[in-house]
Amino acid sequence: MTIAMLIPAAGVGSRMQADRPKQYLQLADKTVLEHTAAKLLALPQTTRLFLALSPTDPYFDQLPLAADPKVCRVAGGAERADSVLAGLMAIDASEFPWTLVHDAARPLVQLSDIQQLIEVCLGSGQGGILASPVRDTMKRGHIPGQGPSLVEHTVERRQLWHALTPQLFPTLLLRDALSRALAAGVAITDEASAMEWAGHPVQLIPGRADNLKITQPEDLALARFYLEQA
Repeated sequence: MTIAMLIPAAGVGSRMQADRPKQYLQLADKTVLEHTAAKLLALPQTTRLFLALSPTDPYFDQLPLAADPKVCRVAGGAERADSVLAGLMAIDASEFPWTLVHDAARPLVQLSDIQQLIEVCLGSGQGGILASPVRDTMKRGHIPGQGPSLVEHTVERRQLWHALTPQLFPTLLLRDALSRALAAGVAITDEASAMEWAGHPVQLIPGRADNLKITQPEDLALARFYLEQA
């Protein structure tokens, strides 16, 4: 079954405190976005990779990736969910009945994890996400008027998971769920949250914990270390 690959990459990544969006920061010999896109383009299921980019993005056209015939550029939105929806609107669901969405800032995802996600979801006919079980003790905090946060209580971690990407869902169901959730003003942090809100089941497929998302400056250094070890 043909799967559309979608990477929302219109954000500015302000927490990185860099001179450019984090997807265009250098990681070894390529930008973060190039590493991430290369992972999806290496999948045998990939015939089209949709990149939701800022309409004013000055960096993408300078990359060799821009000349790849499998890559289709889409105008992204102000928030991640807006960019994902823009990408979904550009995808022909009759040609691509499933869409796999992956964060631009997760260049370390393993192909074996993606293949496992695809096999489980297509085999069951239900969407799902890569996730890793929470290993640390979890605290719910309360922010007082001033000073540091205070612990309210410890959260039971046995059934808690870190949501990762990729996330894979039927294209039409995801498009409808995301569109309705945004119209209703629901806070959407990933594709699964829109599907959950719409009442659709979401499977948890265990993935590697080193599928980190580059968000802070120290994450980039850790990603470089992992790449060197690989």
